Amino acid sequence: VQLQASGGGLVQAGGSLRLACAASGRTFNSYAMSWFRQAPGKEREFVVGIRSGGSTYYADSVKGRFTISRDNAKNTVYLQMNSLKPEDTAVYYCAATLRPLTLDYRGYDYWGQGTLVTVSS
Repeated sequence: VQLQASGGGLVQAGGSLRLACAASGRTFNSYAMSWFRQAPGKEREFVVGIRSGGSTYYADSVKGRFTISRDNAKNTVYLQMNSLKPEDTAVYYCAATLRPLTLDYRGYDYWGQGTLVTVSS
């Protein structure tokens, strides 16, 4: 599986962005898909994940503001980010795994290249 993330950019606090992660391959619907982020000088952290069946799990820091969805017909997972805060500034990565969804980045086999989200105050 190859993953291509897009949609990052510069936005003011309170604004919105929509990230997309397009996947190659015919078995996309079998993968749990997650978004991680990494801010400068910090460790990569779990943001949100969606299982093959569609159930989701959100980090507390983004609950109520971010929404993950997947379109299996388009082999794409989306991350709608609303009410963005400066602390959301990071490189956002999409990741895929055939194992159960996990918050641990080491549980993912495939990674996109990352897309930078910058939120100005």
